[in-house]
Amino acid sequence: GILLGAAASDGHIADEEAQGLWTITRRMRMFDGWNDDRFNRMMNKLVGVLRRKGLRSMLHQCAEALPEQLHPTAFATAVDIVLADGIVEEEEKDFLNDLQKILDISGDEALDIVDVMVIKNKG
Repeated sequence: GILLGAAASDGHIADEEAQGLWTITRRMRMFDGWNDDRFNRMMNKLVGVLRRKGLRSMLHQCAEALPEQLHPTAFATAVDIVLADGIVEEEEKDFLNDLQKILDISGDEALDIVDVMVIKNKG
């Protein structure tokens, strides 16, 4: 849900963001053994939550369900998705600031993560 929120944070999901979301989640251990049907059902459910409750509510719900040790991972991956299309819009900056607070990521750690993701996405 957090990663879907990152892709949708500017009001639309660019092809690069959708592809990044797909690629990143398929490499994550927590989705090992998931087939396409199960993954698509989960995404459809999350899109419904996003439409009904809004982005901020979905983020809070997902952050509560996510183990605390994965909060920095979720933030880093969200930054990676936001950077996927090469343009960081104001809404995306606001999303990352909100996400940092929701996940209780310190300012210094957030800056470190953003710096590394910018380097990663230069090439």
